[in-house]
Amino acid sequence: MPTPGFPPHTLDEGGGPVWLSDLAAADPNHALHVVRGLEPAEALETLGAKPRLFRPCELPAAKPDDWTSLPAAALGEGNSCAVLLSGRVGEWTFVYDDSGYTVGDDDTKALSAHGRTAATSVFTINADASLVYAVDGAQIAWIDVDDLDLERDLPGMPDELRAAFQAAGTAEADYLDSSEPDYDIAMRAICALAGLVRTTDELRRIPLLATPFG
Repeated sequence: MPTPGFPPHTLDEGGGPVWLSDLAAADPNHALHVVRGLEPAEALETLGAKPRLFRPCELPAAKPDDWTSLPAAALGEGNSCAVLLSGRVGEWTFVYDDSGYTVGDDDTKALSAHGRTAATSVFTINADASLVYAVDGAQIAWIDVDDLDLERDLPGMPDELRAAFQAAGTAEADYLDSSEPDYDIAMRAICALAGLVRTTDELRRIPLLATPFG
C-alpha cells in the first residue's frame, strides 16, 4: 500500500491506523480530535466533558467483547455510554471518542480557539468518513471522503493538511476503483497531521486520561 507516512506495523490490514482499530469496538462509529497547544484535560473539557469524571487510564490487554471499546473496558463502562480518551504527543493532544458523540459543527472550532490549530476525523457505522480542519476558531477545510479527488483537491488544501494527506497516501480496497481514496484516508491523514503514527504499545507508554461522556 502506498502510504509513505506510515512505517510497518502502524496500519491494520484494511489500511487504518492500527492503534485506532485496536481502541475501537466492532463496526465503529467514532471520531478522533487533535489540537495543537492544549492539554488533555482542557481538550476534554472544551468538548463538554465533566472534569470530576476524568480518570487516569491504563488500557487493558484486550476488549471483553466485540462491542466494547478498549477505553470503555478500561473504565468498566462496557458499552453503556460513550467514553473519551485523551493524551498528548509532542505539541498535539488527541481525544478519541468511541461513539462519535462529540461531533458537532462547533467542536473543532472550539478546540482551535485562541490561535490554535485543530482537526476532527469522523468515521460512522454507515462508512461516512470526513475531516474538518480549523484554525483560530474558524473552519478552514472540510473534506468528505466520498467526494475527495486527490489530484483535484490537494493543491487547494492548507500546507500542513496537504502534507498530511500526502503522508496518508492511498490504500487498495475491493470496494473502490483504483482512482478513489479509501475510507480510512481521513483517519490516516489526521494521525499524520498530529504525529500519531504509532502502534498501540507505543500509545500505552504515554499518560492517558479517560472519561465517560453523554
